[in-house]
Amino acid sequence: MSCDSHWRILLLFMLGTFSVAVVWYLRAEPYMPVPYMIAEDDRVVCLQGDVERKAVLLIENYTRDHPAFLQMSDYFWEKNQSDYQLPYGTKGSEDILLKILAITTRYDLPISRQSRPCWRCVVVGNGHRLKNSSLGDVINKYDIVMRLNNAPVHKYENDVGNKTTMRLFYPESADFDPHLQNNPNSLMVLVPFKTPDLQWLKAILNNEKRFRKGFWKMPPLIWDVKPENIRILNPYFMEVTAAKLLNVSIKPPRKDKEKPTTGLLAITFALHLCDVVHIAGFGYPESTNKKQTIHYYEQITLKSMADSDHNVSHEAQAIRKLLEAKIIRNLTHF
Repeated sequence: MSCDSHWRILLLFMLGTFSVAVVWYLRAEPYMPVPYMIAEDDRVVCLQGDVERKAVLLIENYTRDHPAFLQMSDYFWEKNQSDYQLPYGTKGSEDILLKILAITTRYDLPISRQSRPCWRCVVVGNGHRLKNSSLGDVINKYDIVMRLNNAPVHKYENDVGNKTTMRLFYPESADFDPHLQNNPNSLMVLVPFKTPDLQWLKAILNNEKRFRKGFWKMPPLIWDVKPENIRILNPYFMEVTAAKLLNVSIKPPRKDKEKPTTGLLAITFALHLCDVVHIAGFGYPESTNKKQTIHYYEQITLKSMADSDHNVSHEAQAIRKLLEAKIIRNLTHF
């Protein structure tokens, strides 16, 4: 046998051994992060209205003819007529909303269509797939960076970046330092799930007696955020997310208590606001994986969501449809 033949046999053996090792590794550790899809940054082609045109094909009766945030004019001159109560409408909450909106300023974004007519947005989820991703610099290059709840930025900048255009939250998830985890001009966007959420915000803004009832976890009693940095998300987006992406009934009496997560809601909101929508850090471990953490910043597992009103597998299907239709793009493995 020639020397070349020996080398060929040795090479084939080494390749075969490597392939077996890779297969074994993936089977043994199926939830380890796979290579990340790095965005093209500034080279991403941004076509104004591109996401809007695609969303119409998937979401029935999709329209952008709705304000992003609630405005005082909706309740001052003529009360906004809503068919649903919170979280899908403002029926019965008009009076308290008027008092809150009188303190906060009118809708204004840190970025304008005049300065940049085409908006590239990324919705940064809280998932464990962001850990060790080194996506920080990529995330910082988007025009609008949306973050969720109490997900930290400080000490995680290399993986999640440090730019925050807006942060969607609810009172129970406001247990963070707004100055440490946000930029000075970041918008804090309240997602009101229930009337006590509005009562909490009103008490914070007016330094009134705090409400302690009606929360599944006590929200902060002191919360140092300027009124001009606070917005209230239009419940229309919660309605669209539940009724059109999750096909959940929102008409009373509601037998199904399933509610969208803040993450899926943020994606729906981004479809309304942006021309390019990318996501990062979305997705949960398989239900059989009891040890994998669900967040990049804390050691909790899927067990913590057992009593929640969220259906993570249902939401995963909705996100996959958006990905398959190329309405959104994922920067991390989903």
